[in-house]
Amino acid sequence: MNKEQTITGVIRGTGACVPKRILDNKEIAGFVDTSDEWIRERTGVRRRRIAEKETTVSMACEAGRQAVEEAGISPDEIDMILVATGSPDQIFPCTACRVQEALGADGAVGFDLNAACSGFLFAYNTAQAYIASGIYRTVLVIGSESISRLVDWTDRGTCILFGDGAGAVLLQAAEGKTYRPAAHSDGSGGAALTGPGVRNRIRSIDKDGRESKTEYITMNGKDVFQFAVRKVPQVIQEVLKENELSVEDIDWFVLHQANARIVDAVARRLRIGMEKFPMNLQDYGNTSSASIPILLHELNRNGVLKKGQKLVLAGFGAGLSWGASILEWDIKG
Repeated sequence: MNKEQTITGVIRGTGACVPKRILDNKEIAGFVDTSDEWIRERTGVRRRRIAEKETTVSMACEAGRQAVEEAGISPDEIDMILVATGSPDQIFPCTACRVQEALGADGAVGFDLNAACSGFLFAYNTAQAYIASGIYRTVLVIGSESISRLVDWTDRGTCILFGDGAGAVLLQAAEGKTYRPAAHSDGSGGAALTGPGVRNRIRSIDKDGRESKTEYITMNGKDVFQFAVRKVPQVIQEVLKENELSVEDIDWFVLHQANARIVDAVARRLRIGMEKFPMNLQDYGNTSSASIPILLHELNRNGVLKKGQKLVLAGFGAGLSWGASILEWDIKG
């Protein structure tokens, strides 16, 4: 191998799985004080998918199976399975081990990673580190969420936003350029977006016998919005500078699908046209760690991505955590 060449993880396959149940804005307006117009204006979301029979594990398995199939490999060639999730079916065994069993990837080590909506990006970076070090050559990275189970369906501020689903990419070691990622966390801002804790169920009941709201997602929407529109453009500029690239060198900016207003604000701050920022949140809502790989799969399936194009992936969410990575697309469109 030429000394100037390095080993990087190249995407060889993608996959996605979303629940059959569609919950649109008009249906939500039937049980909480809101309207289709109000939701679309503030979030861009029109509908979302809600898991009924599906689970975090079953969706992860299907998305992973599709990615492996497109890559044209046997499951026993997989060295590692990483699943990003903040809504596992159970605390242990982890989702990744359940996926390993279902796919028959007997030689793979697996574990879960929880960085909320930044989870897939952080798992992707983790996979790249293992591949670059030479420890593993083939890694399946999945983001899978059943967020609807964590939502307070009486809270208009959160129930309109989230949906369920899973997305996956299959990475294989190849000679090529390695791009350094940029990632950050700020635990002092964690109160802006929190999820349910694991605690004594008796203590989670208030004095009137009602279930405590700490059993659900809580969010300060204004703080999260301001955090995202400030930090995401910064980290994109950071990762571009780190890799000696400019915004003009990037063909697609694939952002976590949280809110259309956030994506629009990021584009404006970077002075880039919205045509470089694909979105599908109108159909799925915020699927947390699943949003980036679901969008990647749709772009791949629809032939939008072309071999050799450069992409920026950017995630942001609870933690607070945020980051960005650069990749070159290697699947023929």
